[in-house]
Amino acid sequence: MRYEWFVSLRYLKAKRKQSFISIITVISIAGVMVGVTALIVVLAVMTGFSEDLKKRILGINSHVIVQKMGGVFDDHKTIGKRLQEIDGVAAVTPYIYAQTMISSANGGAGIVLRGIDPESAPAVLSLAQNLKAGSLQDLAPAAGQKGKYIPAIILGQELARQLQVGMGDNVRLLSPSGPLTPMGIIPKLVTFQVVGVFDSGMYEYDSTLAYVSITTAQDFLELGMAVHGLELAVDDIYRAGKIASDIEHTLKMPYVAKDWMQMNKNLFSMLKLEKVAMFIILALIVLVAAFNIVSTLIMVVMEKGKDIAILKAMGATSRSIMRIFVYEGIVIGVTGTVLGTLSGLFICEILARYQFIKLPSDVYPISTLPVMVLPQDVVVIAVSAVLITFLATLYPSWQASQVDPAVSLRYE
Repeated sequence: MRYEWFVSLRYLKAKRKQSFISIITVISIAGVMVGVTALIVVLAVMTGFSEDLKKRILGINSHVIVQKMGGVFDDHKTIGKRLQEIDGVAAVTPYIYAQTMISSANGGAGIVLRGIDPESAPAVLSLAQNLKAGSLQDLAPAAGQKGKYIPAIILGQELARQLQVGMGDNVRLLSPSGPLTPMGIIPKLVTFQVVGVFDSGMYEYDSTLAYVSITTAQDFLELGMAVHGLELAVDDIYRAGKIASDIEHTLKMPYVAKDWMQMNKNLFSMLKLEKVAMFIILALIVLVAAFNIVSTLIMVVMEKGKDIAILKAMGATSRSIMRIFVYEGIVIGVTGTVLGTLSGLFICEILARYQFIKLPSDVYPISTLPVMVLPQDVVVIAVSAVLITFLATLYPSWQASQVDPAVSLRYE
């Protein structure tokens, strides 16, 4: 062992009369530990929140949507076949989107009505996995029943709760289109039967979304055979932007394509900015601990002034004296960082396994506190903590290296 390491480790073990310095050392280690723990836990929660939100959004929405500027799709089947030939496109399904009013015997609400194809939609959307009751196939009219039966509808869990309806109950939808009379256009009321309830885990979707078959939506909105657009599933969600560009290049104007990142750009940009801001704010805890390290080392330098003078008189260089106190500060920083990393990972594991922290679903888009630890985040936190503590050792170490042995030993 180099003598610099030996001396620095001896200085960390304070004698009985120097117990105050030992206490400050423990406080410095605890400060670094708390800062690193807080950083790991908070960034894991922020990452988990972002990833969980991404999964839930993609569970309801598609990876890419294709629309026609200024109109509806009359030739969506032909366009759909062309899209399936593009590299990276896994599946295509048409959709209809409209805002309307829904009511029951116990209340009413404004909703977003989506018409989907029960046959092709499961390959694009994850709605079937979110169904708590019913099936997507229940949306399609049975053979020979078209026009002679009550059309089917699937409601979000919160929407069904607001309307106080369940499986088999009837609801009424107010169509924005209707017959033209001398009094103007009179909206028509259409009765639907609830055949399914879904729970996406996101209050905003569960309280405002309703699904019907695409043929039912076309009849309800009087669109004929037209649709509002096409939804696509891609092989790699992180290549969705590139695939959307390829689609626009292939179809040309007036067709436009948007990927899921572009449609939710503001949301994910906000989450990323919050994560960076939280890292900077919580790094201040480590910075405060670094000031404790500075004060600890300065007190050790003052206490060990005679020892430093003797070491210099015996031939120790200023660089060696500086190394002694740098090593001491690094030991404090690394110890706090290791303990903080272990405690942070332990807390994250507990939170992820037991999920005992519940969130109000009407305030947050998710019901439990999500946790996802990224190795790169842990590495950045650990390196940042060690770097901060290393920088904190430079001034006290330099001060120790400037001790003049002749002055310190003059009256000994």
